[in-house]
Amino acid sequence: MDSLLDRIQKELHHLTCAEKKVGAYIVQHPEMVPNMTTKDLSEKTGVSESTVVRFCKSIGVASFKAFKLELVKNLTLSEINMTDFSILQQKDSPYDLFQKVTYGNKKAIESCISTLDRRELEKAADVMEKAGKVVFCGVGGSVTAAVDAHYKFSRMGYHTIFSQDFHYLLSIIPYLNEKDVLVAISISGRTKDVLELSGFAKRKGAKIIAITNMEKSPLYKEADIKLCTPVAEQDFRIGTTSSRMAQLNIIDALYLSVFQRRGEKILEYYYEARNEYIKLRR
Repeated sequence: MDSLLDRIQKELHHLTCAEKKVGAYIVQHPEMVPNMTTKDLSEKTGVSESTVVRFCKSIGVASFKAFKLELVKNLTLSEINMTDFSILQQKDSPYDLFQKVTYGNKKAIESCISTLDRRELEKAADVMEKAGKVVFCGVGGSVTAAVDAHYKFSRMGYHTIFSQDFHYLLSIIPYLNEKDVLVAISISGRTKDVLELSGFAKRKGAKIIAITNMEKSPLYKEADIKLCTPVAEQDFRIGTTSSRMAQLNIIDALYLSVFQRRGEKILEYYYEARNEYIKLRR
């Protein structure tokens, strides 16, 4: 399948002169575009904002926002895909791989700036601040993010629930109501266990926050709030690396957002715990 940049190059001769300027700039500077507005791109290329929108439609993308999301996906996969089985054909030293992993993780985190909708993050912070019970669920490579979120939010005094036992979580869901939240973490958004739990929780009235890839998966469509990660790795891979870093990055942002709102009320508990930690060091 052709990448987005390949498609643009193939379509250039079908575009108007003004649209060609937009396409040529994007092909030459693809890494700049995800953080641009239509106004930014129009100024860089010397065309109108409406031309930028027409360019997107001419290559089969509905809007500039959708175009940027697809571009991020293409750039991320092409630049940091280290976990497919092609690694077997490469002869990297451990330090070479360390550098590649570092770059890949950094790129995945930076790509979150383009895939995460600030309004969705605000809504997630609002819901989490007022939440009663909070259930975190994730399987496979997403377990790390679920455990980290469970740990962080429980430290703020939330009644948080996490388990790798699907049947146990299934038994918890009937006790949820409209004051509660289920945070479903899935890279693909198609994990059967996560979908079952999120669908069940939604029927009980709980709010569903999804941390998932920006592709419109079943979990993406079902969630009340969507915190989107970039498509950083192929579905068939030797392990989860950069995708996990993107998930943890969003968890950290959500945790700090809620802590900033609740901090004054709970700071004394943090100090109390800190004093006990210090005693244990003596």
